[in-house]
Amino acid sequence: MTPPISPPNTHTPVMLNEVLGSLAPRDGATYVDATFGAGGYSKALLEACDCTVWGIDRDPEALSLGADLTKLYQGRLTVLNGRFGEMVRLLGDVGVDKIDGIALDLGVSSMQLDMAERGFSFRVDGPLDMRMAQSGMAAADAVNQLTEQELADIIYRYGEERLSRRIAKAIVEQRKETPFTRTKQLAELVRRVVAKSKDGIDPATRTFQALRIYINDEMGELERGLNAAETLLNPGGRLAVVSFHSLEDRQVKEFLQGRSGAGPKPSRHLPPPSSPPPEPTFRLLNRRVVKSSADEIKLNPRARSARMRAAERTQAPAQRAA
Repeated sequence: MTPPISPPNTHTPVMLNEVLGSLAPRDGATYVDATFGAGGYSKALLEACDCTVWGIDRDPEALSLGADLTKLYQGRLTVLNGRFGEMVRLLGDVGVDKIDGIALDLGVSSMQLDMAERGFSFRVDGPLDMRMAQSGMAAADAVNQLTEQELADIIYRYGEERLSRRIAKAIVEQRKETPFTRTKQLAELVRRVVAKSKDGIDPATRTFQALRIYINDEMGELERGLNAAETLLNPGGRLAVVSFHSLEDRQVKEFLQGRSGAGPKPSRHLPPPSSPPPEPTFRLLNRRVVKSSADEIKLNPRARSARMRAAERTQAPAQRAA
């Protein structure tokens, strides 16, 4: 078939070759690009074979881009407005209850980072927002309203920042004088409190990551999305998940290992379980995490922290409803 004209200004998604290799796209199959973004994975799937793709995104900017891309792949691409953790319901509403592959690219997208007005980046000044759906509590609300203890817990839990208490105390002291409204305000405060590390990573990185994860409930969303994938995938269907920090990767690893029977075994000193373990619902495609190639990292420094895990659905019933 003749590939359609490519839309302008689309980002090349991270680890595209690895994701496509894991999903093994084929004619007649149905795929979900569960974090649609700029549509890079969707476009690659649609050009790889004569398949159908359902995109999912909660970001209005992504939905606008999706409308343009949909016109190029008439009848083969549809983009749904919502969270990927709701994909069972979203797809059920359009009459789809089984699919053959799911791509998940977690965290903030390059498109979101590049738009200063979205407030995700500590490198450029913008409103302290960070909302993927552009609704609900913004990062400024959290920074100005949460208690010192709550802020410290969020920064430690989701940013793995050792100096979380010091940062939270400084935030609370400063907001008494001037409420936080801009990314530059927060980034400069964190840089005053946290010394620059030897690896050159900006001291504000972990705090911004923590607030973004909290504001968008990213860890809860990931849990719901993984369970939804288990429910939706046909036997032989595949899941490919790209993550960018240890919290996400750990959650994906533990889920897939647990569902594949490759997780930690109970101690032999404990009494045997009263019932046999559930039948594995996934088969790991790679025993070890897959990392970006050196060539990709040269072209896209963001790929340096990318990690991919992939698995194939077995015929066993889902262990837990999404």
